[in-house]
Amino acid sequence: MTALRRPRLTRNDWLLAGLGALCEQGPGALGAEPLARRVGATKGSFYWHFTDVPAYNLALLTLWETAAGDAIENCAETGMSEVARLRITAQTIAATSTSDSPALRAEPAIRAWASDDSICAATVTRVDEARLGRLRALLAACGIGNAEMARILYASAIGMEELRDSDAARNSDAIGSLVDLVLALR
Repeated sequence: MTALRRPRLTRNDWLLAGLGALCEQGPGALGAEPLARRVGATKGSFYWHFTDVPAYNLALLTLWETAAGDAIENCAETGMSEVARLRITAQTIAATSTSDSPALRAEPAIRAWASDDSICAATVTRVDEARLGRLRALLAACGIGNAEMARILYASAIGMEELRDSDAARNSDAIGSLVDLVLALR
């Protein structure tokens, strides 16, 4: 009788497992051995895909950074007004915990990790700057010249995530109301 073979784990399988471990247990769970136990594989499988744990961590952060950038890029539909783009961008930032993307759902855990890890902190800073740049550009296109309004919107959007409110529509409505308030200042 032949034994059933488990499908080989892909690089993405390892990254998704790491996102789950990070969210559930924090960055201490991102070692080769705990991840191998989590997915029921050997450390050798881990090292087949990643040269070492720092390379794995970098791949995990790159996955999040790419997902965060893609989410903002996807807010710009053709034919949409700048006001609508601003609203959708702010709402997207405020709704990472309900995103379809496992990488985006890990944002609160990644932000917590950044408090103790300089590479993670640099990645978070790049994402923050890209998002702030997008908000500033959209506000300027809507006639709001005060660049600090972008920081206010961004901090509020991130704060919505920290509330851990299970009602995503409520967060979306709240950040949408803030966008409306800022636009009323024109």
